Amino acid sequence: MLNKTQIRRALDVMRDMFPEAACELVHRNPFELVIAVLLSAQCTDNLVNKVTKDLFQKYKTPEGYLAVPLEELQHDIRSIGLYRNKAKNIQKLCQTLIDQYDGIVPDTRDELVKLAGVGRKTANVVASVAFHEPAIAVDTHVERVSKRLGFCRWKDNVTEVENTLMKKVPREEWSDTHHRMIFFGRYHCKARNPNCLACPLNDICREGKKRLKAEAK
Repeated sequence: MLNKTQIRRALDVMRDMFPEAACELVHRNPFELVIAVLLSAQCTDNLVNKVTKDLFQKYKTPEGYLAVPLEELQHDIRSIGLYRNKAKNIQKLCQTLIDQYDGIVPDTRDELVKLAGVGRKTANVVASVAFHEPAIAVDTHVERVSKRLGFCRWKDNVTEVENTLMKKVPREEWSDTHHRMIFFGRYHCKARNPNCLACPLNDICREGKKRLKAEAK
């Protein structure tokens, strides 16, 4: 596990490597962001952005998504993984927004997780990006980077990873760290082919040390 000095170094290195890291899901308002993050589960941001380019032109309000048959909405997002279930959740989410929130996306995590298809990760992303609340959303990249570097334990579940990061990362850096870890995992410390040889953190990364040692044999 990394000590405080190593954690500070890791955070600073990721900041220097990806100073402009930010949400890559294209959206114009909190409502579009909720839909985009919901669609992004087990799917790349690039594919989501291709789908939402037309989707957000066709549907601009919760009422819009409810004005068409479920089958039509499914067809509109058919290139997205799990599109049938996601279409159902979108319509349920929109109905809840109309019935309970006057059509407006709530700005707290506790309220956001009440929406269909919105888990803790999605709620954290929306709270952070749309409403500027400090949050660390643990997606596959954040979890992988946290475990490889040694911020947390290999056996930790996503909630434990989130709680550990919240303890070890200064609160004012939560949201930026979330984005930087995503970029670090997406473009550098990739799942299958991490760039360990050129990584400035390979001397403190347990995964990096193991991989470099194996390559040296």
